[in-house]
Amino acid sequence: MARDTTDSQPVSGMDELASYLAAGCKPREQWRIGTEHEKFPFYVDGNAPVPYGGEHGIRSILEGMQQKLGWDPIMDAGRIIGLVEPTGQGAISLEPGGQFELSGAPLETIHQTCREGNAHLSQVREIAEPLGIRFLGLGGSPKWSLAETPIMPKSRYEIMTRYMPKVGTKGLDMMYRTCTIQVNLDFESEADMRRKMQVSLKLQPLATALFANSPFTDGRPNGLQSWRGDIWRDTDNQRSGMLEFCFSSDFGFADYAEWALDVPMYFVIRDGHYHDMTHVTFRQFMAGAARKEISDGMPTMGDWANHLSTLFPDVRLKRFLEMRGADGGPWRRICALPAFWVGLLYDATALDAAEAFTADWSYAEVQAMRDAVPEQGIATPFRNTTLREIAREVLAISRDGLKRRAKLNRDGYDETTFLNTLNEVVARGTTSAEEMLSAYHTRWGGSIEPVFLEYAY
Repeated sequence: MARDTTDSQPVSGMDELASYLAAGCKPREQWRIGTEHEKFPFYVDGNAPVPYGGEHGIRSILEGMQQKLGWDPIMDAGRIIGLVEPTGQGAISLEPGGQFELSGAPLETIHQTCREGNAHLSQVREIAEPLGIRFLGLGGSPKWSLAETPIMPKSRYEIMTRYMPKVGTKGLDMMYRTCTIQVNLDFESEADMRRKMQVSLKLQPLATALFANSPFTDGRPNGLQSWRGDIWRDTDNQRSGMLEFCFSSDFGFADYAEWALDVPMYFVIRDGHYHDMTHVTFRQFMAGAARKEISDGMPTMGDWANHLSTLFPDVRLKRFLEMRGADGGPWRRICALPAFWVGLLYDATALDAAEAFTADWSYAEVQAMRDAVPEQGIATPFRNTTLREIAREVLAISRDGLKRRAKLNRDGYDETTFLNTLNEVVARGTTSAEEMLSAYHTRWGGSIEPVFLEYAY
C-alpha cells in the first residue's frame, strides 16, 4: 500500500464494513490490472545495503524521482517516504528494509504493464546509478543479516517491528528481507469474487513454486527454493495463510469482514500521529476499547481500510483481489505474474476451466502443498503427480485465456508471450532458485557475490 488513508467517516455498524468491500464490484469493461513489484537497492561498491539518509541514500533516490516525475511526495513525520502520481495512478513506496516498490497504475493490458515496469526501471536507474546504487530482483535478501539491514523511517513499521516477534518467529525477516511481485485484479459481483478467491487460493502455492527465487540467506544456500514462501508460514498466522473459511461454497464479503474484525490491529492515525493498537482487535475497537489511546475512541472507515491493508493472507481481499504468493524476480517476471493470473481469472472460459480443474481440491491438500512448496518447488507432490505437471495444465488454461482476450501490441503479438518465462521453468523442470543454486555450486565458485551482477535490474 502506497500510503495510509485518513477517511474520517465514522463506522456505523457491521453491514458498512462488508459493504466497503462490496463497493469494489465493477462491470467487466472496467476491470483493470494493477501490478506491484519490490526490489533490493544495493551499493555497487561492495554489494552493501543502502540506508535511508545521506547524500547517496534512499531519500536521495526518492527526491531525484520526485524531481524527474513531478509526483507528489508522501511524508511521514517530515520525511519523504514515497511518491504518488498526482491523479492517484501509481505510487512509489518503501518497504521496511529499504525495498523500493512500484505500485503500478490500473491498466487494461499486460503490454501496458510491461511498458510501465520498463519505464520505471529505466527512470530509477537514471537516478540511482550516479549514486552508485543498483537494484536486485530476488525474493529474499541473499547476503545481509537482519542487523546489517537498514531501517526505513515509517511510523507503521516501528509499530510492526515491535509487534512481530510476539506473534511469530519470522516476521522481521518478512518485513526487512523479502521482496514480491503482486497483481491486483477486479471482480464484478460477490459470486465472481468468491470464484476468483477460491481458484486463486488453490493455485497460489503453484505461483509460489513457479516464481521461487530466494535460495540464499546470510550469504549461503538456505536449503529452500522460496525462503520468502517459508517465512510467510510463521510470520503472524492470525492474519496470514490460506484462510480455510474462504473455501466455503457460500463464502462472501461478510465472512471476510467477520474474520478481519477479530484480527489484532496495528495502528490508527489521528492528526498525522500513529497510535499503537496491537492490543485490540477491530471488533474491540468498535466496542470502545481504544478510548484511552485516542480522544474520540471510535473507528472510522479510514481505520477499516488501513486495517484491511495489514492483513496478509495468500490472497487478500480489499476492493479488489491481491495475488500475494510470488517471490520478487528478474524483470521478465514482473510481466509474467499478471499474465498468469489475468489469463486464468479475466477470461470466462478460462475461469470455468480453472475452477473445474481445482474443484475437488480440499483445504487440507492445498495447505499441505503450500507447506511443501518452499523447499520442493515445482517438484512438490500433489496426489499422484507433481506441481510441474499441474503447471503444464494451468499454464495451458492461462495461455488460452490470454489468447481469447486478444489484446495485441503494436507488432501484433498477444499477451501469451509474457508466459514464456514460466513455460521455460516447466520445460526445464527447474526453478529460478535451482538455477541460481547450480551456478553457486559451479561457476560462481561458492560465492554469493555474482548474484548482484546477474540478477540486478
